[in-house]
Amino acid sequence: MVLPGEGGIVMKLLERLYRLLIYAASSLQSPFLLGVRLYWGWQFAQDGWGKLHNLDKVTDLFTSLSIPAPAFSASFISGLEFAGGILLSLGLGARLISLLLTATMLMAYFTADREALLSVISNPDKFYAAAPYTYLFAAVIVLVFGPGEWSMDALLAKRWK
Repeated sequence: MVLPGEGGIVMKLLERLYRLLIYAASSLQSPFLLGVRLYWGWQFAQDGWGKLHNLDKVTDLFTSLSIPAPAFSASFISGLEFAGGILLSLGLGARLISLLLTATMLMAYFTADREALLSVISNPDKFYAAAPYTYLFAAVIVLVFGPGEWSMDALLAKRWK
């Protein structure tokens, strides 16, 4: 049984605990974004590096997928993934790079995993299991939330103020 006045005390305690939770979770934002950028930036850079060293195979794949200008597209995408991965890791131009990488991953879905893309509602497991999913998700996280305080973008923004 709650005595008169105790309900207010309980609510204040719950409010304080909730504010503490918000503070603790918010303090993890920059380390989380750093982790996303470092891990997925490295993955993008590795994939781009591998593609740059196998441009003939990438061009053949792009040709089989009916991607326009396959040789140019293969070089461009490979370079974007390599350089973009490095920039993403550093958090330099992170939102612009994330936008380009997001577009690249959406095109990967559209051209190479169209069935998975179209099954996002009807069969989400197929969508999640497709190769571009985690790359797309990481790029969208940085695009939407930014690179965080532990990034070159944040360092430059502080310096320019």
